[in-house]
Amino acid sequence: MATLKQFEEALRAQGMNMALAILEKMRKEEKKTRSITPARRVAGRKMTPELARKILELHTTTDMTQQEIAFQLGINQGRVNEVVKRGKWLTEDPQSEEAQARDKAKARMKRTQSEDTPIPRKQPVAAGVQEGPKKPNPKPRDTAQLSIEDFL
Repeated sequence: MATLKQFEEALRAQGMNMALAILEKMRKEEKKTRSITPARRVAGRKMTPELARKILELHTTTDMTQQEIAFQLGINQGRVNEVVKRGKWLTEDPQSEEAQARDKAKARMKRTQSEDTPIPRKQPVAAGVQEGPKKPNPKPRDTAQLSIEDFL
């Protein structure tokens, strides 16, 4: 598939000046109708119960997608999904999971701003997985016959 630039170069190479003139006219017409879309947000808005209720209102009363709601309100689409699917941020409970995570993140940021050294992070551990003794190597067997233990 050729790009428009390659197509234009091919027209020039073939000396097709009329086609080049038509192409240029089409470009000018297209520029007139081109609209400037608003830029994406740089700084996010703080999630509040009022904003969560606005998200739910837009979700239930309009046919807007989560992405459209997020763009209109200046927030992340993931936040819209959390409000719609799980009802997050609908209360100002300081013991809620998201409030505790926010407070931990704020404290971590405050410490990193006051210290020059980065804070070491804990290594993630899979839930319910405990390290136990490793299995001993299987006994050597006759290589002509395979068993299920050869694959474990």
